[in-house]
Amino acid sequence: MSATSLDEATARSEMCRVGRSLFDRGYVHATAGNISVRLADGFLITPTDACLGSLDPARLARLDADGRQVAGDRASKTITLHRRIYAATAASGRPAGSVVHTHSTSLVACSLKAFEANGTLDAEADLLPPITPYFVMKVGRVPHIPYRRPGADEAAEAVAQAIAHHAADGRQLRAVMLARLGPNVWHDTPAAAMAVLEELEETARLWLLARPAPLDEAQIAELRSAFGAMW
Repeated sequence: MSATSLDEATARSEMCRVGRSLFDRGYVHATAGNISVRLADGFLITPTDACLGSLDPARLARLDADGRQVAGDRASKTITLHRRIYAATAASGRPAGSVVHTHSTSLVACSLKAFEANGTLDAEADLLPPITPYFVMKVGRVPHIPYRRPGADEAAEAVAQAIAHHAADGRQLRAVMLARLGPNVWHDTPAAAMAVLEELEETARLWLLARPAPLDEAQIAELRSAFGAMW
């Protein structure tokens, strides 16, 4: 299965539109967060220290297929992580077309609370339990990746390993949580990736407010059967 491929002009416009939408609704702040799109012959990514609420389509960083920058302002330091996500999802059979990273408040709060409770993260830790059907259907499991500094190669490697591990078990991931930092989500287009983020952040907010019992295995199995949920 291949991701929807946007032409470059549309991709530039959509990255700016989605960035402004995320900023205006409080999913990102200041210069936190980044967006990328995989093109037929390379990548677009938001510049380093850019505010997603005021992106200029002409100044987005353009990279070739090998990750070398060829135009635009200096690329975000997270391009290594984004490229690893594109490669790992392609190898898993469901290639991403766009990646979005934010520091969304409720999700970061959930990450911090996990450390408060346990002091560390298990290798197989998920950020959130399956508390709503739409979280199970639209997002799925969200591995909680141990803390590394922003832009660290080790974080990119851990994310790629998580994607491959879940694919080997028959699950396609749509998101990971970088501990103490924020989520990376992906889908075919920036708009579709934003929808994953919205569902994920809303689920984190519900978890912080209510701490409900998760769906049981029979309920999850029904979602798998009826909707193809990958949990």
